[in-house]
Amino acid sequence: MKQIAVTGADGFIGSHLVEALLERGYKVRALSQYNSFNNWGWLEDIAPRENLDVWCGDVRDPEFCRRFTEGADTIFHLAALIAIPYSYIAPDSYVDTNIKGTLNICQAAKDHGGQRVLVTSTSEVYGTARYVPIDEKHPKQPQSPYSATKIGADAIALSFHNAFDLDVTVVRPFNTYGPRQSARAIIPTIITQIASGVRKIKVGDLSPTRDFNYVADTCRGFIDIAEANSTKGLEINIATGKETSMEDLFKTIARLMGVDVEWVRDPERIRPATSEVFRLLGDNSLIKELTGWEPRVSLEEGLERTIRWFSEPSRMEKYKPGIYNR
Repeated sequence: MKQIAVTGADGFIGSHLVEALLERGYKVRALSQYNSFNNWGWLEDIAPRENLDVWCGDVRDPEFCRRFTEGADTIFHLAALIAIPYSYIAPDSYVDTNIKGTLNICQAAKDHGGQRVLVTSTSEVYGTARYVPIDEKHPKQPQSPYSATKIGADAIALSFHNAFDLDVTVVRPFNTYGPRQSARAIIPTIITQIASGVRKIKVGDLSPTRDFNYVADTCRGFIDIAEANSTKGLEINIATGKETSMEDLFKTIARLMGVDVEWVRDPERIRPATSEVFRLLGDNSLIKELTGWEPRVSLEEGLERTIRWFSEPSRMEKYKPGIYNR
C-alpha cells in the first residue's frame, strides 16, 4: 500500500483509522461528507500533515467516487449511515448511502483496475446470536433497516469479487468504542450524562450483551487485514471474544467515574422487540490465523481512556447529553 483512500474519514472510526495510517507512513486521501460549513467532522481534530489530503464529497455520487478513488492502491470504505433508531424513520436514506454508496466505490475500483477494497460491515448483520462465538459463517439476520442495508452492501461488494475478481475484503468489527464516538451509542450516552452532572441516567434495555472493541484495536485490525496477502474475497470479524452486558457496562462506567448513579429506562431508547439484537459475541479465530491480530486494550482500560477524553470540557461542548440522538 502506498496511496490510501478512506471514505467516512470524518467519522468516529474513520478519523482514528486515518491517524493510524499516517502513523505507519502511508499517504492518505480522506473523504469528509460535503457540507456548506466546510466542516471536516472529526478530521478537524487531526493536525494538518503533509501526507493527509482531505476531500469533501458524497459516496452517493458515482462520478465523485470515481475521481476520489483514482490513483489509490487501497480503499478503506467506511462511509455509512449507522444509527439504528434513525433507520426506522428514514430507511431510504440508508439504502442510498450504505448500498448504493458501496456499489459506487466498488464500481469505481473495478473501472480503475488493480485496487484493493476493504468494505466495512458490522456485527449487527448477524442479529441475535444463534450460537456463540459468532463466526463468519453465522446466518445473516436483518433485524433493522440499518442491518439490512449493511447485509446488502456486503453482498454487493462480494459480488464484485465473484463476478469481476475485484480484490475485496469485508471487514466486520464488533462494537467499537472510544474517543469521538457519537452520542447515540451506549458508552458515550452514559459517560456524557454522568459528566454533565446527571444522576438518573436515561438508557434503553440493559439486558443485551455486546463484544466491545477499543477503537485502536479495531483500526489495527483493519490495517493488518489490508496488509495481509490471504484475505481477498473473505468476510473477517474483528472481535475480542468476550461479551459484556449493558448493565455490567453501566456499573463499570459509574465505578470508574466514581459516582453513585441509577439508571432509568427510557421508552424512546427501546428497540422494537424483534429488532433488538440481544447477544453478540464474536469469534476472532480467522483474523488471528490470517494476520496474527490480537486485542490489546482491555475493556476497563479502554473505558478509562474514553472517560478521560469525554471529561474534557472542550469536548463535552460538542455533545448534548440531555437530548437523545437517534
